[in-house]
Amino acid sequence: MATSLTTPKLSSFSCSATFTLNSLFFPKSLHLSRPYFLSLPTTLLSLSHPRRTFAVRSQSQNGADAPPHYDFDLFTIGAGSGGVRASRFAASYGANVAICELPFSTISSDTTGGVGGTCVIRGCVPKKLLVYASKYSHEFEESNGFGWKYDSEPKHNWSTLIANKNAELQRLTGIYKNTLKNAGVKLIEGRGKIIDPHTVDVDGRLYSAKHILVSVGGRPFIPDIPGREHAIDSDAALDLPSKPEKIAIVGGGYIALEFAGIFNGLKSDVHVFIRQKKVLRGFDEEVRDFVGEQMSLRGIEFHTEESPQAIIKSADGSFSLKTNKGSLEGFSHIFFATGRRPNTKNLGLESVGVKVDKDGAIQVDEYSQTSVPSIWAVGDVTNRINLTPVALMEGMALAKTLFQDEPTKPDFRAVPSAVFSQPPIGQVGLTEEQAVEQYGDIDIFTANFRPMKATLSGLPDRAFMKLIVCAKTNEVLGLHMCGEDAAEIVQGFAVAIKAGLTKSAFDATVGVHPTAAEEFVTMRTPTRKIRKNQPSEGKSNSEVKAAAGV
Repeated sequence: MATSLTTPKLSSFSCSATFTLNSLFFPKSLHLSRPYFLSLPTTLLSLSHPRRTFAVRSQSQNGADAPPHYDFDLFTIGAGSGGVRASRFAASYGANVAICELPFSTISSDTTGGVGGTCVIRGCVPKKLLVYASKYSHEFEESNGFGWKYDSEPKHNWSTLIANKNAELQRLTGIYKNTLKNAGVKLIEGRGKIIDPHTVDVDGRLYSAKHILVSVGGRPFIPDIPGREHAIDSDAALDLPSKPEKIAIVGGGYIALEFAGIFNGLKSDVHVFIRQKKVLRGFDEEVRDFVGEQMSLRGIEFHTEESPQAIIKSADGSFSLKTNKGSLEGFSHIFFATGRRPNTKNLGLESVGVKVDKDGAIQVDEYSQTSVPSIWAVGDVTNRINLTPVALMEGMALAKTLFQDEPTKPDFRAVPSAVFSQPPIGQVGLTEEQAVEQYGDIDIFTANFRPMKATLSGLPDRAFMKLIVCAKTNEVLGLHMCGEDAAEIVQGFAVAIKAGLTKSAFDATVGVHPTAAEEFVTMRTPTRKIRKNQPSEGKSNSEVKAAAGV
């Protein structure tokens, strides 16, 4: 997920099309009823001017308008989530559409990719499959308290898991190809490069298009330190030939935590190295504390305030990780989960005037239009909110804008998200820190409890839930959970947060019993009240944990 809270300001410009784009860039504030973001860009704009038409025309030499002929109405570079969604819906609206993508591979490179993109091939889907696999070890432990006994310790076969995972990825990419074919989208295999505002080169063959969409996503980033050639990234971690015996994971973001849970559950010795004191920068502070504590209880060792300086390979084939605090030896794998970068190199963007930021992200307006009127971009390549459902939303909005005469802006308010750590996290709306900054006076409701399942399992599992409420309007500004089924639970409550429901509406809702989710509608007394010009009332986080027996 994008963690940046600011978006680069873009200089205004105009073009020779039938409209100017001076007003299509990010203004200083978002014209919404309320600032409703969780680790999202805060300068996304909202236009107040009338409906716009996004036609791009050329003029003949005698000055009269002459509609040019193009091979396609839309040519999409990159068949990931956003590109496929935009292409197939554009085709359903009557457009003549083509999309190009590199040949399939589980590991991305300059020459390999695959229809389905990061999410399907080397992201959400394979990651979640490995999460499922890794959870069984914890469930075996839980089952003992419920009377289950095993004659021998269950053993895991990594090769079986990876083979079955890859077979599923092939099935899914085949489904994506059929979806494009059935929608009438022409699929072209190869690497696309923009030659001019209306021309794409795919491995030496030129195609012209009225509109070009760039949806090439991002790729993992490994910092340039000595020995970096020995490190693996998330692509490789999902397709290793053997399970790590002892792994160093560098990074404290959601990718690092998800893989830490995966390998810990599969009985690897897991060490996580983070530069800061806590994991998950940008998340709610209480959630950061809670998930770190719970993961530590499951045997993951966190090395805080340690920055990697070098990787050293030993004669026996093992690796050492040198940090600012010393060296740790004996790792079979060193995995860098240190972020992703937009995959914009060698696309020809700069040569045609498409503006990108210092990290390579394509700069777009709120309709996903770049600095070149005929070129558009959606998904992670724009580095707005790097989530698959957001890319789908952006792709759908673009198709409506271009081919339905219905200019549509993606709605970035109250975007829910999840971290499939163990225990998992679900969240929607503002963090406590964001709410205090934006609203001042807020009420905090929390629950920290031992789930029913843990009463018989005997394991130290706990769940944490939190509501952030505007003291003046009673509106629920943020909802957070860390515990089993957090993602499933928060998806449902995200509808309520998106609709702007009040705490009173939560209180009036009858809970489903016995569930963890019912805690969200039974928290009656604020844990603390925060007032802008007064000392906070109620218990601090440490006092709440002490009272809960943590």
